[in-house]
Amino acid sequence: MSELPHGPRAEVKRLPERARYDAEVVHAILDEGLVCQVGFVVDGQPFVIPTTYARQGSRLLLHGSPASRMLRDLRKGVPVCISVVLLDGLVLARSAFHHSMNYRSVVVVGTAHEVNDPDEKEEALRAFVEHVVPGRSADARGPNDHERQFTRVLRVDLEEASAKVRSGGPADDDEDLALPVWAGVIPLTLTPGTPEPDPAHPPSEPAPGYATAYARPASKPRD
Repeated sequence: MSELPHGPRAEVKRLPERARYDAEVVHAILDEGLVCQVGFVVDGQPFVIPTTYARQGSRLLLHGSPASRMLRDLRKGVPVCISVVLLDGLVLARSAFHHSMNYRSVVVVGTAHEVNDPDEKEEALRAFVEHVVPGRSADARGPNDHERQFTRVLRVDLEEASAKVRSGGPADDDEDLALPVWAGVIPLTLTPGTPEPDPAHPPSEPAPGYATAYARPASKPRD
């Protein structure tokens, strides 16, 4: 199991026993997530923008319109911090102080670089589709020249990254264990519903298997 170079900016300071620096854990959490929060500062003003992403090997990919202020600023070399969190459960303790949540999260710190090579950009655009719905890019029409021109792609290498994981039940104080209060975990999962076809679909065209059996890749919580 290889360890990612996390550096001081990505090192977990609070509750370091929950830190994970191995690439397998970090990659699995990123692969399961769908939305990231992109944080950066411009002229002293902090911004945090939610957006979709994809992982391609040891880097994260971001994309959007060339008119996007976030992408325009990031391509100039503004330092960026990207976070992804998966919520696994609500932890109900006997005391209000020890209530918590079970989660898996990743923080990536670095600098974004624009992807300009045509072949590399084409692979990145395909990766975005495959990250959200694996198998979909084989069916959907790929981007045309106009769409490529009006889509900017940035990459952030996973040179400083760390994961943090909380799992298990409540951590009540010993003196509270006898309290007549229910304690435990309410599990939370992302559950897809039944696919709803576009009304323009021919009635005889069934939903593909990747839609009817949609699921995110699982990264199990680790103590």
